[in-house]
Amino acid sequence: MLIASCSRRSSRVEAVTIDNLNPRLDVHGNFVDVHGGCLQYFDGRFYLYGNSLGTNLVDTFFNCPFGVYSSPDLKDWTFEGYLLKESPKGVYDRPYVVFNPKTKKYVLWYNWYQKLWVGQAGIAVSDTPVGPFTIVNQKAHLSGASPGDGSLFVDNDGTGYYIYTDITNDYALRVEQLTPDFLDASGAGSEFIAYGVEAPLLFRRGNLYYTMYTTLCAGCPQGSEVYVNISTNALGPYILTGDINQFSGTSQMQAASSTADLAEATNVYKSTNAYIHPLTKIHPFIHAQETWVAQLPTGGDPWYIWIADGWHTAHDGTRGHDFQYWSEPLKFNPDGSIQPLRYTPSWMFFRTMDGN
Repeated sequence: MLIASCSRRSSRVEAVTIDNLNPRLDVHGNFVDVHGGCLQYFDGRFYLYGNSLGTNLVDTFFNCPFGVYSSPDLKDWTFEGYLLKESPKGVYDRPYVVFNPKTKKYVLWYNWYQKLWVGQAGIAVSDTPVGPFTIVNQKAHLSGASPGDGSLFVDNDGTGYYIYTDITNDYALRVEQLTPDFLDASGAGSEFIAYGVEAPLLFRRGNLYYTMYTTLCAGCPQGSEVYVNISTNALGPYILTGDINQFSGTSQMQAASSTADLAEATNVYKSTNAYIHPLTKIHPFIHAQETWVAQLPTGGDPWYIWIADGWHTAHDGTRGHDFQYWSEPLKFNPDGSIQPLRYTPSWMFFRTMDGN
């Protein structure tokens, strides 16, 4: 269990520091080489998934495997291996793993290209969170003709969803409900939420659903923007609340603080159908592209941690050594909107030593 402060009644607590200035290392002192994936908590242990880029010095994901590390405390990381047992040749990206409460299987969805940029979403399953995962569906039957970036979400009732962009439709964003076994799309989906975006996420807090995404380009300033939409239904409709990773005053769609602002922001979206601004007006506060919002268990409400990849941040230029930024727990306004991100070089929390 993670706790915000040390209890005087227990001496079995340990301070853990999240360091955003240095690369994460495993228990053997090697770089934790996973990017563009998710952090999950399964049966009392944390699992960090992503692309293992190795010693690449250029922007390539061709035949880069999906790797996974595990940790009991978000401090000591152990490399558990690569996820897929067998996979066709191509460009692989965005691996996301969830647990299906009905089938008791761990399900992996990922984006892959046999030919750029003809995207597909593949699905694989495993009996354990570290695999190996066996591919059961190389091409999910999504509404989008060429799915790009995507990620998974499992609701409180066990319903699964996939949020993704459709490359051939101006990178349009939508959410689709999955079949009960999570092995394909069900055919039910949202309306288009935005155009010209990538790196989408979906999560729930209380009775509200949040979609988050960036404008195009992982290694450019606009790729660090973080737009947030809110709905009372996973399939929408969603209301834009603004960009939480911009300096104040640089966007007409800055985070809203009232119902009137929310309505005005929605009207801006309807009139433009895209969240793309001139480069001269883009001033992201944290230079990294989001990959996940992790829910960390605590003694009360979970913490929501925004995770982003800082591309081209490695001192030696090696892609597998690039940093990840892990935010402090997100802060929410009374109306449910998310407060702007705040850059934190490092932050600390406490955990109980027995994991309870």
